[in-house]
Amino acid sequence: MVWHRAWLVVAFVVAGCRPSGSAPEGAQAARQAAPARTQVDSTPPANISHGEAPVGTSEDPPPVPALLPPRERTRVHKVRFEMTHATVTIAPNVRYAGWTFQNQVPGPTLRVAQGDTIDFTLVNRANIPHSLDFHAAEIAPDKYYRNLMPNDSLQYRFVARVPGAFMYHCGTAPVALHIANGMYGALIVDPATPRPPAKELVLVQSEFYLSPTKDKDGVAQLDWNRMLNLSPDHVVFNGRASQYATNPIEVMPGELIRMYVVNAGPNRISSFHVVGGIFERVFQDGSSTTPLVGVQTVNVPVGGGSIFEVRLREPGDYPFVTHAFADATKGGVGVLRAIDPANPNAKRPPMQH
Repeated sequence: MVWHRAWLVVAFVVAGCRPSGSAPEGAQAARQAAPARTQVDSTPPANISHGEAPVGTSEDPPPVPALLPPRERTRVHKVRFEMTHATVTIAPNVRYAGWTFQNQVPGPTLRVAQGDTIDFTLVNRANIPHSLDFHAAEIAPDKYYRNLMPNDSLQYRFVARVPGAFMYHCGTAPVALHIANGMYGALIVDPATPRPPAKELVLVQSEFYLSPTKDKDGVAQLDWNRMLNLSPDHVVFNGRASQYATNPIEVMPGELIRMYVVNAGPNRISSFHVVGGIFERVFQDGSSTTPLVGVQTVNVPVGGGSIFEVRLREPGDYPFVTHAFADATKGGVGVLRAIDPANPNAKRPPMQH
């Protein structure tokens, strides 16, 4: 860390400045009698003290795109998911044996409009039973969320009647096991009357609980007891710890930013907050008529979703976090980088670790 290096430099300089030879006996005795002074370290523990993670560069895979994709202009959306077991990166130099939708964690973000139909096909390419539960669907779980055996498939339709930010996940027992291993994603349902234009981001918060041992390829796996004890090793947005701190999301000062936040859990509440910003409106759990106005932090429960709207007033770096700071320290942090409008092409140099 920077402050460790600084103290080494200070110690070296002080040692180098001592005069050669011994000091007079009186002065030596006075120094021995005087109480030692405690030097206080005022160096912040991290480059972004409210974000708990420094901004810098990484050699890991590029970040998972946070921009919400535009909605396809059709009233019937054909969606096909394959469920697989795949190795995914969840933190710098940490690979994990994930259970996935479409070989990724989280699964693909879906976006439709209120009243649209989703024509859905689910295929199990894994070697154990899996399923899928859409929180945005109003259908009979025993018919459509049933377990699929390996190489089995299921097809059905449903209408997305309620707007909001919704979770989907594997519903096979024990559900916590399947979610903790990565089987979740977001389905965004736009209201019939479009929201105002904005820069739109989707952030799925979740946790990983790692066994102390890895397989022969160095890949980590789930520790069931750590998960039951609510002791995550990593808390992440979009499947990877601190990826948007290392790679800030660029925005413009004054533009409306709309953040669709879904909390997949399986255990930790997301106390969502933007450092340096106040939310103009927050639509909790899909509500489109009664937003919270002028709020600082709003809880997103496990299995829930909320829509946050904010404007950043001046250029700079604005961390977004879960304000449960133990979780932010474990990776539940990112940065919105507001670019100076007078020099929009300028790239701020990365802050040093």
